Amino acid sequence: MRSQILAATTELVARNGVAGLRYEEIAELAGVNKNSVYRNWPDRAELVSAALLQYAEDSAPLRDSGNLRHDLVDFLMVLSERLSSSIGRALLQAAVAAPGNTGLDEAVRAVYDQRLATARKRFDSAVDKGEIPPVDSYFLTELLAGPVYLYINRRRRPFTREVAEKIVDVVLAGIHAITP
Repeated sequence: MRSQILAATTELVARNGVAGLRYEEIAELAGVNKNSVYRNWPDRAELVSAALLQYAEDSAPLRDSGNLRHDLVDFLMVLSERLSSSIGRALLQAAVAAPGNTGLDEAVRAVYDQRLATARKRFDSAVDKGEIPPVDSYFLTELLAGPVYLYINRRRRPFTREVAEKIVDVVLAGIHAITP
């Protein structure tokens, strides 16, 4: 039931925005009783936060195939696809609206913390294998993901695998260049 409610919330936020979110529509789309939605999420911001967290958990995994460059390029491609979707754009707008909204702000922070934890594991593995020197994984994650957000938000050029490869190559070259 939880997953159906969160999926319905995500879809409706993408369709109507956070302001247009109605519990009745969520329940109908999820195939549950409206009271089930209210009982689990009496606060709309908490419901949107939970949907945002679930969507983030399902998107842009950073896998360990043994080849850091390949994994980072794949990560950026999946991230760009998710952010380019109507759901991704709507949830990104909800995240931008987070400051001042405690529930959404906490969800956005939790999403970043989750992504950072995943990235840290992958970067630690790369350090252990000698692929890269020790790095600040938070900073490295922002260096990699930042251009993706810029491409998606400005929509002037498509985000392609070639672009992802260039970003990863520049960042990895920079890591190696500044390490003694």
